[in-house]
Amino acid sequence: MPDELARWAAKRAPELLARAEAEAVAELKQALLEAALRTRQGDRRAAPEPAAQPIASPSAEQPVPRGDGIWAYCVTASAEPFPEGLAGVHPAGTVERIEHDQLAALVSRVPLAEFGEEPLRSNLNELEWLERVARRHEAVLERALERATIVPLRLCTIFQDEDGARRMLEEQRPALTAALERLTGHEEWGVKLLVDRAALEATARDLSAEAPAREEEIDTRSAGGAYMLRRRLERQVREDADRLAVSVADDVHARLQDWASDAVLNPAQNRELSGHEGEMLLNGAYLVETPKVGRLGELVDELQDRYRALGATLELTGPWPPYNFVPRGVDAEGAALA
Repeated sequence: MPDELARWAAKRAPELLARAEAEAVAELKQALLEAALRTRQGDRRAAPEPAAQPIASPSAEQPVPRGDGIWAYCVTASAEPFPEGLAGVHPAGTVERIEHDQLAALVSRVPLAEFGEEPLRSNLNELEWLERVARRHEAVLERALERATIVPLRLCTIFQDEDGARRMLEEQRPALTAALERLTGHEEWGVKLLVDRAALEATARDLSAEAPAREEEIDTRSAGGAYMLRRRLERQVREDADRLAVSVADDVHARLQDWASDAVLNPAQNRELSGHEGEMLLNGAYLVETPKVGRLGELVDELQDRYRALGATLELTGPWPPYNFVPRGVDAEGAALA
């Protein structure tokens, strides 16, 4: 049996290692995008922008693309004010507006030698390039959000020309109009709930009706018996702590959801990649009416006080471009050279 296992491992090891590496790279890229697109304003100012990277060269079989494409950032109502003089994701083009039937897309021109299909595929694997572009994309959205209701578009929404952008506005006009109506007068805010695992387990132990009796029993057992009972108690405490964590996260989300117009639960971020301290129990996004935003901050403070014994930290951030609340029917995913 060991020989068979060794042969199986030797045969599968390269495939498993390659898969693990690919998953790690994908997770790192996602975390990088999250950091670039969702970093607090203060952190963004403190972080230096990565140095410009050389444009990736297309493969020998592919000619270097010429001309410009149209990079799209968001859609607004054409009557909304336009933030002029904004730098785009590439120095070659400042942000401009393409209008069609009462809608407007904020766009900038990008060289196809860097943003064409083949160069773009290569550049998306360059993390510094990806971070730089993501930051510039987010900067445009933030400036636009200061003046108007926007439907944000994902990174790498690129059109061949202005007519392609106008076709998008025409084909998706009903969904885009509905999205703008839904988002008007609202802001997206994020709330993360972090707790200290040791404090969580200590609280679970204090709340346990069985823990004191088991601890007394441990003192009466032999070394071997005490070890087994201690391990059983530790497992029980971990399970109780897990249930307590779910209960706390559910309570926090329910209180915030009741205050918000809409809410979305996102997966907890990877601690090693995001750099947060503690165990993340909640990573929520909340769509809040603008007049209620002040009360939202007070509610977050109240919830943190309620769970302070668990080492709880509630992080409130925003307002953000409302990616989480673009209604279905709006194709906000990037499509290269649509």
